[in-house]
Amino acid sequence: MELVESVLAGDRLALARLLSLIEDQEESGFEALAALYSRTGRAHIIGVTGAPGTGKSTLVNGLAKAFRQSDDQGNKSSATVGVIAVDPSSPFSGGAILGDRIRMRDLAGDPGVFVRSMASRGTLGGLASTTAGVAQALDAAGFDVILIETVGAGQAEVDIARTAHTTIVVSAPGMGDEVQAIKAGIMEIADILVVNKADLPGAESAVCALQATLEMGRSLNSKDVTQGEMQWTVPVLSTISTLGEGFDNLLEAIIQHRQHLYASEQWGVRERERIRFELDLLLRENLVKSFFNAQPDGVYDALIDQVTAREISPWQAVQSLIAGDER
Repeated sequence: MELVESVLAGDRLALARLLSLIEDQEESGFEALAALYSRTGRAHIIGVTGAPGTGKSTLVNGLAKAFRQSDDQGNKSSATVGVIAVDPSSPFSGGAILGDRIRMRDLAGDPGVFVRSMASRGTLGGLASTTAGVAQALDAAGFDVILIETVGAGQAEVDIARTAHTTIVVSAPGMGDEVQAIKAGIMEIADILVVNKADLPGAESAVCALQATLEMGRSLNSKDVTQGEMQWTVPVLSTISTLGEGFDNLLEAIIQHRQHLYASEQWGVRERERIRFELDLLLRENLVKSFFNAQPDGVYDALIDQVTAREISPWQAVQSLIAGDER
């Protein structure tokens, strides 16, 4: 397939065309992705999530530049970086608003960085339904690191932990993010916690609050740890993305986490869970699509009319569809 060969040859226009086909869920895009799949599994997928306003885009921008200066062993060799920025969908066009692309303008012109903005298209969990496919295409195209920035929907942003090898949760002082993280269970998905905008008042308090919560969680869960089991200690780091400060420590933490995953044999476990999550998602989507395609014309609309008229409940309508009844 010409498109596949062009992508493998490093043609960025061909890669962009492939990503568009995947996002549009075109059969030709999935066929090309299937041909490329044997070349995936090499990239380190890093998820960056957190509430809106915490500076995720600026942090991803700085992190991409930091990776361009160091490989995953810390050697100066310019690792290639693919960035997937999942934007909220436009309520008018359904496309990405491209706010993240605007904030990452200084990455433009670097042949070792590829930035792709995606519309969430109403998908919950902070990711688009085709994010995993886009990440696979970038992986097959030879990118060493893939950074995925989520929408920033707050408490719903847990899908990234099932998609990435390393999950970075970003907060900012004065936003109550440390409390929200505890409430939403975000602490459980974080491999690295970052307090961004550390030059603002309250930054030290935010770091201390997160560290205290992590310590309490470790104390409560210590009885569940098997003797000799390798445990990852989640670091709480401070950054000032606008000034480029704190990225050396963040990059070191990411490298250490990757090394920990390999040493503890958790890399394969996470890869398997990541694939399971993707298969579950694809299965649900295709089953729902097949189900609606098999419905006789007018049946679904008739059920909607009955539910609207309060003649049957939504639960009864679904049971009717599953049973194949025609009311």
